[in-house]
Amino acid sequence: MSDTTTTSQRRERTFLGHPVQLSTLFGVEMFERFSFYGMQGILLIYMYYSATQGGLGLDEGVAAGIVGAYGGTVYLSTILAAWSADRLFGPERVLFGSAVSVMAGHIALALVPGAPGLAIGLVLVAFGSGGIKANASTILASLYGPGDDRRDAGFSIFYLGVNIGAFSGPLLTGVLQSTWGFHVGFGAAAVGMAIGLAQYAVNRRKLPASGFVVPNPLPAATRNRAGIGAVALLVVVGVLIATDVITADRLKWIVFGIVLVATVSYFTLMLTSPKVDRVERRRVLAFLPMWLASVMFWAIFQQIFTVLTIYADQRLDRTILGWEMPVTWTQSIEPVFVILLAGVYATVWTKLGPRQPSSPLKMAIGTVVVGCAFLLFVPFAGTGANGTPLLAVVGILLVFCLAELFTSPVGQSLSTKLAPQAFQTQMVALFFLSVSMGTVLSGLLAELYSEGAEVAYFGITGVTAIVVGLVVVALVPKLKVLMEGVR
Repeated sequence: MSDTTTTSQRRERTFLGHPVQLSTLFGVEMFERFSFYGMQGILLIYMYYSATQGGLGLDEGVAAGIVGAYGGTVYLSTILAAWSADRLFGPERVLFGSAVSVMAGHIALALVPGAPGLAIGLVLVAFGSGGIKANASTILASLYGPGDDRRDAGFSIFYLGVNIGAFSGPLLTGVLQSTWGFHVGFGAAAVGMAIGLAQYAVNRRKLPASGFVVPNPLPAATRNRAGIGAVALLVVVGVLIATDVITADRLKWIVFGIVLVATVSYFTLMLTSPKVDRVERRRVLAFLPMWLASVMFWAIFQQIFTVLTIYADQRLDRTILGWEMPVTWTQSIEPVFVILLAGVYATVWTKLGPRQPSSPLKMAIGTVVVGCAFLLFVPFAGTGANGTPLLAVVGILLVFCLAELFTSPVGQSLSTKLAPQAFQTQMVALFFLSVSMGTVLSGLLAELYSEGAEVAYFGITGVTAIVVGLVVVALVPKLKVLMEGVR
């Protein structure tokens, strides 16, 4: 690296040693995650609590399946958002519109009662959150040049913002829900997103010019056909809902099928497209084992919002000095550790520079560790209602955190490094499809959980994750070759 380049990098380090524009993206993602996790913290119990408790009175398994399907749709929608960014509007404009959609969704949950409010709110939040996630990562990656060893550290700092929001959201909505009801909690999520949107609107023009560029513009004639196709799709979905083909208990399987088809289609498209050269094609192929490891990781991790929420409600002793902690507060435990440790991880990766472990090895380690975390639930099987000590779950969620910091920010960063030039944002969407698939599986797996089957449930799932992680470890040397110099 030349002296001029080094001096330039030093001058731009105005936000924790990184480009100043990182702060804008950090802020919008932090408030979006505040609203997202604040709402999700009370979502499951809102659905299965009885009407006298302010809920909708749904079956517990159906409610968990809806949470999984909704979460899967959030990450599935990154495809549409990524395609819109790459072909129609550019990443920045899609990000801004998505933030508006998220805020509108939370307002619907807060103000529209019953099932209609739930449906409208979840659709708007799902598509909006997916748009923010795909495009924020793409714009963030544009802050760093090729070979800049700060990239993984930058994503770790960005991830710190995610977890500040994830920590504070459930704390506030949980207190508001237990004191004034579910809709006040949903209202707090709407206010949080409004704050994030306001700070982003003020600073958005300072983002890199590449964020406003459409990388692979769609021809004008094709745009018209795409618009007609979108309207036709909406009509078909409406008819399927009206005729009870799409129902709440089938939704998780429908989303699972869509994610599977979308994933196969995306890998096939990138591996066969004439716009992808030989080196890019090998890098896409290298991403496949990491994609599968990511699915396994998220299938366990996302159970914080399905199985572990039920576990906290029914099996965890939440009493602290005679006061019972709200169920939702258990979802804020893991983000505390991320807030404390994300900077440590970022510092370590920055200090190690080119000597740090490769991205495939980091992701494999994360998958193994999250499997071990699930095994730690086995000793507490059979302790009865509210019999598991809170401190034990705190320790287990610390292990979840250690796994997450090896996997999630690294996976996002890697998807930008391996992305073909013509599919930059869509490669990020492909990573989020792994999160989508894992999230849907977390809802499907939740139907297998019961107090009497805890040993088998936690044991088999944990061991499976460990095996998947070890397979990726064995593949690391081959993956390094396929990645053609990308770490």
